[in-house]
Amino acid sequence: MARADTAALLAPYRRKRDFTRTTEPAGGAAPTGDGRRRFVVQRHRARRLHYDLRFEIDGVLASWAVPKGPTLDPGAKRLAVHVEDHPMEYEFFEGVIPAGEYGGGDVIVWDRGTWEPVGADDPAAAVRAGDFHVETFGERLKGRFALVRRSSDQSGKEQWLLVHKHDEHAEEGWDAGDFTTSVLSGRTNDEVKAAPERLWRSDLPADQASVPTGEPLVEGPTEDELAALADLDGEGMWQVFGRSLKVSNLDKVLFPGRGDEEPVTKRELLAYAARIAPVLVPYLRDRALNMHRYPDGAQAKGFWHKEVPHHAPEWVTRWRNPEADADETQNYVVVDEPATLVWVAGFGALEWHPWTSPASTPDEPSYVLFDLDPGDHTTWDELLALARLHRTAFEHLHLRAYPKVTGRRGIQIWVPIAPGPTFEETRAWAERVSKTVGAVMPDAVSWKWVKSDRKGRARLDYTQNAVNKTLVAPYSPRPSAGAPVSAPILWDELDDPDLRPDRWTIRTILDRLEERGDLFRGVLARDQQLPMLR
Repeated sequence: MARADTAALLAPYRRKRDFTRTTEPAGGAAPTGDGRRRFVVQRHRARRLHYDLRFEIDGVLASWAVPKGPTLDPGAKRLAVHVEDHPMEYEFFEGVIPAGEYGGGDVIVWDRGTWEPVGADDPAAAVRAGDFHVETFGERLKGRFALVRRSSDQSGKEQWLLVHKHDEHAEEGWDAGDFTTSVLSGRTNDEVKAAPERLWRSDLPADQASVPTGEPLVEGPTEDELAALADLDGEGMWQVFGRSLKVSNLDKVLFPGRGDEEPVTKRELLAYAARIAPVLVPYLRDRALNMHRYPDGAQAKGFWHKEVPHHAPEWVTRWRNPEADADETQNYVVVDEPATLVWVAGFGALEWHPWTSPASTPDEPSYVLFDLDPGDHTTWDELLALARLHRTAFEHLHLRAYPKVTGRRGIQIWVPIAPGPTFEETRAWAERVSKTVGAVMPDAVSWKWVKSDRKGRARLDYTQNAVNKTLVAPYSPRPSAGAPVSAPILWDELDDPDLRPDRWTIRTILDRLEERGDLFRGVLARDQQLPMLR
């Protein structure tokens, strides 16, 4: 079929989707390939788990939904429902389709490769005839398959049977459920749902439409740069990220040791700031930073510092608040590059609190924030129960929400939103959700503003949804023994018996990042509309 007919083939696909909400590709001209036919299988958790089997035919992906997944076992027949053709860009689609949209759910690329038709020169005609045979050359699917049309259901969708032939790739008992990771990213559906790394911009050309949810990550410090810091004798100039930083008192203890561990020195904090910066900077970029300083260490009293000091390096980005009164902070630090975060740590800021609105649009929040603040008598189990109730609420509202432990005693939840709502609107919305959740556990929650009036009960603090109100950044240290950090978690980890709000420290969080990736990454995709609450 001529390429000009691609639009007609994709018309049913496009009619079913609102590309102002879904991150799926709208489909443009078929990408130029190497002449080999491609196929892809997506593991798709929508209302039910199923596998989407797609073959390139005439510039689109002819598609079947396979509830139990394809198999290499010739003795197992699989139902396959013929669905609308998909655009070729879908070969690489991996992410989250918003709840409430057609096919809403998380998607990974479960397999991909090339294929050849068997017994037919015209694959499109074979599909129309209902007797389609292929040879697959994938990472998981290999060998010869047959797709045979059997009937149509009440909705008119064609019911086909998918079977693997008896060949050298046949394997009795082979089950798609034994393979749960993406062949593209190595991640599971749970990990993609928690932190989609990429989204599709249907307003961009097809070859530019797959973009990261955040800015591209910079490289971390080199081994030579870290070694240079380790070799400094208490103070000196440290060259890192292309900047020259004056550092001093490197062996000063900033955090007492936890248990039998050694205390954490300023040298170790600076090294952590440099190593975490490539992950953390996207959460700080274009945002005023409130610095919680402890120049004498976490064992002493700290204080808030917001104004950029006169001695700050000239390359540190500043933002002047146009709405500040004469007695308020005029110029804030903006961590637009990794070296600035290292400077902030060297300035004695042990906690990093970015504004929840960009400096470019300070009256427009990027997230709705939920702070589960335990009282003196709140048990950890009670706090976990409150967090699970929030999870249920967000599932009911079809919203992605991202939890993290605070590094102190609590749990926070960030809900990313598209630009538009004001702080007044997000605060009112958060209050409605919080009070609905709190009503389920009324004996555990207090709405009193003054802590002494709460009688030891937890507070669900929606008041942080206001301009210049902040919650601690993900991966920021907290001023406690062992230098714990505010660590993103998966919702399922609420059921982990080893979970504690201060479980991870600056000495252990980097290993977790290496193993699990950045579980908070999805908050950078500002693609959600707040639903109306009844």
